[in-house]
Amino acid sequence: MNRYTTEELIAVHLSHQISDGEVGFTGLATGKAAANYIANIPLAAMGLAKATTAPNLTILLAGWSVNPDLANLSKMPESEYDTELMYLPCEAQMVSWPGPWSHHRGEIDFAFCSGAQVDQYGNVNSTVIGDPEHPKVALVGPIFVPEHMAIFNREYIMMPHHDRRNFVEHVDSITGVGYERGREGRLEMGLTGKGPERIYTPLCIFGFDEEGKIFVESIHPGVTKEQVIENTGFDVGDLGNVPFTAEPTDEELYLLRNVVDPNRLLLGETE
Repeated sequence: MNRYTTEELIAVHLSHQISDGEVGFTGLATGKAAANYIANIPLAAMGLAKATTAPNLTILLAGWSVNPDLANLSKMPESEYDTELMYLPCEAQMVSWPGPWSHHRGEIDFAFCSGAQVDQYGNVNSTVIGDPEHPKVALVGPIFVPEHMAIFNREYIMMPHHDRRNFVEHVDSITGVGYERGREGRLEMGLTGKGPERIYTPLCIFGFDEEGKIFVESIHPGVTKEQVIENTGFDVGDLGNVPFTAEPTDEELYLLRNVVDPNRLLLGETE
């Protein structure tokens, strides 16, 4: 049995990116894989950060539940107004959504989104596959992704699948704007958010350099460089010196499993 799961590995790494006093936003998703990466891992990461280095972190779940007590979850909510979420103990609930937190620029420090496609510029597509005028597949739609990528201070793109159909040279439709024109291009378009910070996948973590160019920051233990290359639809460059993603400590795993998620609803059991 492995000491930790890939989901736990990512959650711990994410928790290290969070600073005390920040505000983090995540919504909910349907489907096991999507829910794991869009909601469960982010919630576990924020819970771990709050239990360790960021006690004054504000967790905004589904846009209206402020600092919910995740340890009291008996089952995962299936929608943003699920009864399970409405009666989950929390510090406060907003009476309407979208509310002031959704559009006040600069008030949300970081958030999480996903899509069917992401490209080498960090553009996200959750709208259509194929020609936008005559699409092969109509996807779930924007669902707040444009705002995430435009005005939130930084965005973590959570991709539950890592293969060539998901990681493409150019997305078929830009739902959320990355760095196609570089960081300067974002400013010229009036986008106040800093844009995507990292992309998390089951194989690796992508980062973006000072110009907004993508690179492989780390590869997860047990994954080969060849797997990353073969499953990515754009050039990832020389991976010779790319490190492995840092493994969780025993203390971090204990906190995740016994304090943050004692009912093992967010990250499940170890493999």
